This record gives sequence, structure tokens and C-alpha cells, in this order.
Amino acid sequence: MLAHADMDISGGQSVYPLHRCKTIHLVRHAQGIHNVEGEKDHSAYLSPHLFDAHLTPLGWQQVDNLRKHVHASGFSKKVELVITSPLLRCMQTAVGVFGGEGYTDGIDVPPLMVTDAGNSNHPAISSLNCPPFIAVEGCREHLIESDDDVLWEPEIRELNEHVASRGIEFFKWLWTRKEKEIAIVTHSGFLTHTLSVFGTDCHPDVKNEIVRRYENCELRSMVIVDRSMVGSDSSATDYPGKIPSGVDAPSDDTCIDHPDGLPN
Repeated sequence: MLAHADMDISGGQSVYPLHRCKTIHLVRHAQGIHNVEGEKDHSAYLSPHLFDAHLTPLGWQQVDNLRKHVHASGFSKKVELVITSPLLRCMQTAVGVFGGEGYTDGIDVPPLMVTDAGNSNHPAISSLNCPPFIAVEGCREHLIESDDDVLWEPEIRELNEHVASRGIEFFKWLWTRKEKEIAIVTHSGFLTHTLSVFGTDCHPDVKNEIVRRYENCELRSMVIVDRSMVGSDSSATDYPGKIPSGVDAPSDDTCIDHPDGLPN
């Protein structure tokens, strides 16, 4: 007879305490000028002047469309933090999607993005009524060793497996944050190599959902689970349910047994 631990009776489901879960909204940046040139000639991705590419006019249209989606779906109000790669195309996408409305002079808050920032040809964006933003090096595209042209040699750029390892460390770092719902705007390479290590315990179709390549300005929402006690936050919703103390507390003598012998 099989031991209980050896029996798969869950139907492929898992249960985790809520306070050991975070919702992350993963976004690839919108179309940048490097994407346009790279589609014509893939070697253009190695061009130094395209390294910190800004968004194209089509890219800004993609941003506007995604912004409408996150507001229409209602989850824009739930996002507690926006994390972005420090590269321009990601920061422009992040503030365009999750920032405030158009900035108006005279408002007593600083703009989140100034007019025409980074050759954007885009009006300023307000920081009013939006979540905090931070740029994090850990979720940027392949790292490089210096700003010299030699960095574009293939052997100088970060290896794919190193990107995946950096991504895992980035996810671990998320558990040091108190926020439970976080938007992350990053790059296709970072998402591809990081997510490839997840989903091995899932149905192949679920695994494919996790690792499928991201299009420009695509958003996919996922849940990450702390199964190794990395996080230290206690639950904000659990309640112990113990009998209250005091003279009015019920005594054991007055409790009625359940017909099955179990307490009510």
C-alpha cells in the first residue's frame, strides 16, 4: 500500500500560505529603435549607438494601449511598486504605462518624466497618483564590462546562464520588499533566460505559458511563491481563532460534542 506522501491526490494543484506569495506583472519594453534596426539586420543589436535605445513612435502607441488595458482591468490601482531596468526603453515604458496623467505646469508635484526625455518626442508625465518607481540593475539586459567598444565582442557580454542566475537573485531580492503586487518592466532576454528555470513541475502547457517569448510591450501576470522561507513577513490576514480569555469565556463543560465525536 502506498504511503500518503507517495500518493498524488492533489490533481496537480498546490496550496501555499498567502503571505508567502507575490503577484508580479512582467512587462517587456515597447518597441525601441534598436528593434527596428535589428529586424532589418540582426547584427545591428551589437551597435554601440543602439545600446540604450529609446522608444519609437509605434513603441509609444504600444505603451498607450497597454496603459488603457491596465486601467480598464483595474489592476493599475493594485500595483504597489514599479521596478524597471535602468535602460531608457524600459524606463519610458514603465512611466508611460504606470505613471500619472500628462503633467501640467503649476502642479505641486515633480514630473515623473520631463518633456522629450531621452529623445522621446513625448510630453511630460506626472508623478501624481501613481506608485513609486525604482530602477534596478539586476533586471536589465545582458550586462557588460565597460563602456568601450570592446564590450560588444560576444565573449565580453554576459552569458545566458549568468542572466538566468542573476534573474533568480533578483526574484530572491523581491522577497526583501514588503509590497505584494509589483510591476516589473524589463527585457526579452532577461525574461526568457530567467523564466526558463521555472515550471519544471508543471504540465507542459503551463510551462509553455511561463517561458513563451515576450513581444514588445506584452504583459503577463504571474504569482511567485516563497517555498524556502526567504521572506520574513508574517500574514496580515490570518487569525488564530483561539477562545478569548475572561469571565464570559465558555467553559469546556458547556461545549456540545459533534455527533461524529468531533468538536463543533
